[in-house]
Amino acid sequence: MDGRKIRESLTAACRGLALSFVTLAGSITLFVLTVVSIALIPLGVGVVTTPALVTAVRKHANYRRLLAATWSDVRIPVPYRPFPPDIRGGITGQVERCALLLKDPATWRDLQWLLIDMTIGSVVALLTFAVNLYALEGFVLAAGLWRVFRNDPYWYGFVPVDSQLTGLAAAALGLVLLALGMRYAADLLRLHFLLARPLLAPTHDQALALRIERLTESRHDAVDTSAAELRRIERDLHDGAQARLVAMGMDLGTVEALIERDPARAKELIGKARQSSAEALTELRDLVRGIHPPVLAERGLGDAVKALALRLPMPTEVSVELPGRAEAPVESAAYFAVSEALTNAVKHANADRMWVDLSYGEGMLRIAVTDDGLGGAMIGKGSGLSGLERRLGTFDGVLAVSSPAGGPTMVTMEIPCELS
Repeated sequence: MDGRKIRESLTAACRGLALSFVTLAGSITLFVLTVVSIALIPLGVGVVTTPALVTAVRKHANYRRLLAATWSDVRIPVPYRPFPPDIRGGITGQVERCALLLKDPATWRDLQWLLIDMTIGSVVALLTFAVNLYALEGFVLAAGLWRVFRNDPYWYGFVPVDSQLTGLAAAALGLVLLALGMRYAADLLRLHFLLARPLLAPTHDQALALRIERLTESRHDAVDTSAAELRRIERDLHDGAQARLVAMGMDLGTVEALIERDPARAKELIGKARQSSAEALTELRDLVRGIHPPVLAERGLGDAVKALALRLPMPTEVSVELPGRAEAPVESAAYFAVSEALTNAVKHANADRMWVDLSYGEGMLRIAVTDDGLGGAMIGKGSGLSGLERRLGTFDGVLAVSSPAGGPTMVTMEIPCELS
């Protein structure tokens, strides 16, 4: 086992130990308080306390979803129904929130998960650390602790330890346990999250309902984006190439009138018209590149992103590991998503360098845009990242942002697709 695997196993063991305390303290406390609060609803007290406790349970579950994704790459979607926007305030609104939370099947599934988490989940999490700790006990026994049990054998596993020979046998067993613990620590940690997924993830019906809702939103966003893009093209044509072509036509009309009586002036206007035609052609090329870059159609996403990086005002490294090409709409969406992420970084990150990584695996096109700037980026209403998230949603894509204060910032995008 190499050094990297050993570090990963030790990290998983320590995470399992920390997770076992969280499962016991957090899940038991929240389960007891929430059940008691629901039982007190007929008395009126539970109406006030239940929404706050259910919200705390959901935060606890969402944090576990985050750990599952970051520690073991186990994806657990969020199944909760959103609150209606017109919910009232005061005690009436509190009653409505309580009723909505209790009608949501995900609330009751969370309570079932708390039961699993505080029992089987905590045991599995603790095993990731306990196996390695128990293995070390065998070495301690062989080192001389066996003398304490000379007259009364101490059972280490299936080995009765009461002499140096049996102590060495305990050390051999400890070595086997240590090898198993190091080998399977990460798998045990992953098993903990896999046990939680059936209850924390949406049911089949919930997943379908969420997908329909998301597709409806994505369709509206796609229509709005297309309309905005058409308005942008019309505006750019009207203010740019069209205006230059009109001016060029007027100049040519003047040339026609002056070509016999003032050739020098006519020659000057012809030069001006030639310059206007060149500028109009450049603007049309830029406009076409903004709709669908030729390099994207001809050479694919990797080379298009590399070409995009060359036009940026700061050093940008691009790493591409794509065994094929995606469909044209997916490539176009990915290209403009990268372009927008890079543009946001240039405008707001105050960074010195940027990195773009494109890869493909498990049916997903994965893109990571990283900068060494100030950090603090987040997905929020009105932000460019929020619009980018909606645009990716048209293709069932997802967006994740890691941007602690002080940086670095990493924007990760995943789009399900097939490569040709």
